[in-house]
Amino acid sequence: MFQLVCDPSGVVVESTLKELLPAVINWGDKLDHILRVLLSHVLSFAQRAPPLSGVEGSLESHLRVLGERERWNIDVLLRMLAELLPFVYQKAIQTCPVSSFSDSKDVLLSRSLLDLCAREHVEWSAFEWVHAECFPDLIQLACFLPQKEDNLRNRITKFLLAVTELFGEAYLTHIMLPVFLIAVGDEADMTFFPSSILPRIKGLRPRTAVGERLATMCVLPLLLAGVLGAPSKHEELAAYLRKLLVEGTVQDNQATKRDAEIVDSIRFLCTSEEHHGLIFNILWEMVVSTNMDMKIITANLLKVIVPYIDAKVASTHVLPALVTLGSDQNLTVKYASIDAFGAVAQHFKNDMIVDKIRVQMDAFLEDGSHEATIAVVRALVVAVPHTTERLRDYLLSKIFQLTGTPIAANDVMRRRERANAFCEAIRALDATDLTAASVRDYLVPTIQNLLKDPDALDPAHKEALEIILKERSGGTFEAISKVMGAHLGLASSVSSFFGEGGLLGKKESADAPPPPPPPEPVESPKHEPIPPAEDTRFRRIMRGNFTDMLRGKTKGQDETAQNQ
Repeated sequence: MFQLVCDPSGVVVESTLKELLPAVINWGDKLDHILRVLLSHVLSFAQRAPPLSGVEGSLESHLRVLGERERWNIDVLLRMLAELLPFVYQKAIQTCPVSSFSDSKDVLLSRSLLDLCAREHVEWSAFEWVHAECFPDLIQLACFLPQKEDNLRNRITKFLLAVTELFGEAYLTHIMLPVFLIAVGDEADMTFFPSSILPRIKGLRPRTAVGERLATMCVLPLLLAGVLGAPSKHEELAAYLRKLLVEGTVQDNQATKRDAEIVDSIRFLCTSEEHHGLIFNILWEMVVSTNMDMKIITANLLKVIVPYIDAKVASTHVLPALVTLGSDQNLTVKYASIDAFGAVAQHFKNDMIVDKIRVQMDAFLEDGSHEATIAVVRALVVAVPHTTERLRDYLLSKIFQLTGTPIAANDVMRRRERANAFCEAIRALDATDLTAASVRDYLVPTIQNLLKDPDALDPAHKEALEIILKERSGGTFEAISKVMGAHLGLASSVSSFFGEGGLLGKKESADAPPPPPPPEPVESPKHEPIPPAEDTRFRRIMRGNFTDMLRGKTKGQDETAQNQ
């Protein structure tokens, strides 16, 4: 049966879960054995995958790089676990040790029954399996999953919500919530746990700094979305988020050292649309706060939330919040909002949104600072492949203006950082469908401006710019090269070095023997000039990637020479 469940064919899996699995349970009465084997398989598939990092003791060494096969197997086994949940619940009811409660579903998992079982140390193995065996194994599985494994994390979340729906509010409040609070390192009321399973639950608490970060990254998303995300816990979820984001930041406690993990956990919560209103209410409280750290976290949260909202929410909530942050007097807060504007530009092509972004980017560029300029260019470059033609032309025109503005010649580091940002933008824009007017008025002049400062250019970027200029400017490249060479007082092309009359050509001709007499001239047949190869977007993309490969190869050779 487990082989069929893990079959690569979705039809086979579906038939096994819906037809074979119930028949096997009803026929063999082996639910306990099936559950034990299932959880063992789930963990073994994750454990067998290679670690994300080979550095022992690091956070990444605990995470696993899942292949397609492992990911598929874990997913279908979690689906199988969800299919088995009603059978688990039914067996818990049938084996209730307190006979006076066994006939009523509503009373069965009431607060009074849970309290009685804890005080009297009543053994109830079928019921305790869920929180003493299943939850700890799911938490262990979650701690193997890197941030990108949202699909598996969603599968666990759906299972936890199904447990709440089936086992009821009392179980959620007094059993389920304390288990996950302990697992993320918080305090919890353990009154309703029998002493026999209490050590297992307390053992879920992280003991090391790496363990705390791992719990925040991997278990906190389940607590927020799968436990506090239940409809009946709306107010508790709001209170916990305020404690996490507002009170934790103001108090400057340990949580502030795990900002990235907290931000990603809330990002996962935002994959469910029903939580958006609650989260934006809290974010607005943070936007109007006077605490700088809180505003920076808000900008980071707005950036990661963008992929999960629609254009209406972006216009009414995200952009106004970012404009407010972008107008802050603190430069760190202001610059933190720029990346978030880039994320909005990447995901929305609405003209009104694009216009608001352009206005705000103009405000940042008017600041005139080097940091703001670099941040704006790099934020918009991310959006180049996905955004509108208007925003691409806007970016190109701004880079043209900026490359025409002189910068202090003695500040080499800033010149190079600025040139690298502009070159990355030019190469990204070149890989898109620019209009002929944009190429003529902005792209070609911008490249010419960049080539005037060769000391600031990375060799790989310089090579790529020259190729772009040659292909985009048609037959005028040689004339441009000569002008650039005269401007710099240097040879500007390969032919200037190696060709006849070049530096190396002259040296070789001095050492070479005199050439033989020229042959009788023969009139060659006239050929039509070969038209230049048509430039395509694919060729431009491949050219950029090929240049990066050459750059990596050159660096590798240099390192090898140094080692020798």
